[in-house]
Amino acid sequence: MRRLPLALSLALLVACQQATPPAATSSKPATATAAAPPAFAFEEATVADLQRKMQAGSLTSRALVQAYLDRIAAVDRAGPALNAIIELNPDALKDAAALDAERKAGKIRGPLHGIPILLKDNIDALPMVNSAGSLALADNRPSRDAFLVARLRAAGAVILGKTNLSEWANFRSNHASSGWSGRGGQTRNPYVLDRNPCGSSAGTGTAISANLASAGIGTETDGSILCPASMTGLVGIKPTLGLVSRSGIIPLAHSQDTAGPMARSVADAAALLTAMAGPDPSDPATSDSAAHATDYTHALQPGTLRGKRIGIVRQLAGIEPNADRALEAAIAILKAQGAIIVDPVEVPNINALGADELTVLLYEFKHDIASYLAHANVPSKSLADLIAFNQAHADRELPWFGQELFEQAQAKGPLTDKAYLDALARMQQHAGPEGIDAALAAHHLDALLAPSWGPAFPTDPLLGDHVVSGDPTIGGVSQIAAVAGYPSITVPAAMAHGLPVGIVFMGAKWSEPTLIAIAYGFEQASHARQPPRFLPTLVTTRPQPAH
Repeated sequence: MRRLPLALSLALLVACQQATPPAATSSKPATATAAAPPAFAFEEATVADLQRKMQAGSLTSRALVQAYLDRIAAVDRAGPALNAIIELNPDALKDAAALDAERKAGKIRGPLHGIPILLKDNIDALPMVNSAGSLALADNRPSRDAFLVARLRAAGAVILGKTNLSEWANFRSNHASSGWSGRGGQTRNPYVLDRNPCGSSAGTGTAISANLASAGIGTETDGSILCPASMTGLVGIKPTLGLVSRSGIIPLAHSQDTAGPMARSVADAAALLTAMAGPDPSDPATSDSAAHATDYTHALQPGTLRGKRIGIVRQLAGIEPNADRALEAAIAILKAQGAIIVDPVEVPNINALGADELTVLLYEFKHDIASYLAHANVPSKSLADLIAFNQAHADRELPWFGQELFEQAQAKGPLTDKAYLDALARMQQHAGPEGIDAALAAHHLDALLAPSWGPAFPTDPLLGDHVVSGDPTIGGVSQIAAVAGYPSITVPAAMAHGLPVGIVFMGAKWSEPTLIAIAYGFEQASHARQPPRFLPTLVTTRPQPAH
C-alpha cells in the first residue's frame, strides 16, 4: 500500500457491507459512552503470558482459540461491530487441539506454540480465500500456504483467520477510505468507532488492538504496517526488504513489498519476526536473509537505550501538533534512559521521492499482479481484467471511489521501459545510500526518529482519507525507509483525546536488532499503550463563557 502522509461459526465470512458516513464530531458538551464489550480474560495478554499459562497446564491452545472466537463474536460482529475479521479459519480449533496433543507429548515448537495469529487478507493461507478485499478474488482459494504462513505454522502458531484491509492494499484510488474493501466493508478504529484505523493493514491493526487475537501479520509497500499500527496503538515492524518472503502474498510492487508483525508489545512483535524471517528459494529477494535473520527476542534487554545515538528528523515534524507533542515527550524519555540525542538531523532527498515512487509502483503493480493472477483460480488474469470486473460490478466495487490508479498502471509499459528503470534507480539511490545511510553516517547514529501521522482521522467514504498535508496516498514518515527497503518500527508514544499516537524509528539495512532494542527500551520506559475504549465518536467540549 501507499499511504500518507499514507460462538461465531468458524466458517464465518464478514458480509460485504457498504460503508456509511461517520457521525460528525460534536462541538457541544456531551458524553461519549463506550460500547462496553464483555470482560475478556486475556485482554492485553502477551505471547509470553499465554505461553506460561499453557506450560503450567492452566490453559490449552484450544481453549484460547475458543476464547478469541467468542471475543470476535462479541466485539467484531456484535457490540462495537469493528468489522475487522473478513474470514475465520474453519480448522483453527482442530489445529489448536493438535498442538495441545504435541505439548502433552513433550514437543514444544517454540514461543509461538499454540498462539492464535491473524493474517491480512492478501496472504495465502489454507483453507481460506485470499482476496485483497476484492470481489474479483472472492473465490480465490490458494493451493498452498504462503511461505511465511508455513513458517508460522512450523513455529506452532494457530492461524485464526484473515483480516479486512484497504482493497488492493490501498492502490486503487487516491480518494479511497482506508480500511474499506468491496468484500469486507469498512473496518472501524477500536478507540473511537467513527475514526479510521488507517490502511492498508487496517483489519490487522484494529483486531490486534481490540484483543481479537494474540498478534497479527500485516504487509507494507509504503506505510501499510506503520500507519495502522500507530493509529491503533500497536507496535508494527516493517522489515528490511528480503528479510521475510513475499511468496504467496498478493503483490503491489516487488521493489517495496514486505510483510511484518503487528502486536501489542515489542516482545510479541519480535517473537513473530523471528518465526517469519528467513530465506525462501521462491523469493530471490530473501537470498541474503540467512546471514541476517536471528532470534530478535535477544534484543529485549534492560538498558538498551544507554549510549544509543538517535537522530531526530525534524523535516517530518511540524505537520500535526499531537504528533509533535508525542515526539517531544519521547525525546525526553529517551534522554532520561541514557540515549544520546542528535537534534536535528537532516535526511537528504526526503522530499524528492514522490514522483519516482509513484512511477515505480504503477509499473510494478501491472506486472506483479498479472504474475500472481496467472496462478490464481479466478477468471481475472490481468489488471485489465480487474478493471473490467470493477466496472461490471460498480454498485459493489465502486460505490464511493473509483480506480484511477488501476487505470494509470494499465497505461504503463513493460519493466524494460527506460522511464521505469531510471525512476527505480534514482529513488533507491536517493532514499538509501544518499538518504538514510548518509544521515546515519554523518552523525554516527544508531537510528533515526520521527513523529507518526498523528491521531486517527474520521472515516469518510465520500471524500476519502483526511490527512493534514500533501497527497493522501504518498509520502510521510514511512516513505524513505519504504523506498530504500530499510527497516522501520512504530511504537505507541502517547494518547491524544482518547486516540493513540506513535513514533517511528528507522535504521540501516538489516538493523532490526538495533531498532527492536531501541523500541523495547522506549516501550519499557514509557508504557504508553492503553487498550481501546470503543467510544462511538470523539466528543469535544466547547469552553464555557466566563461569568
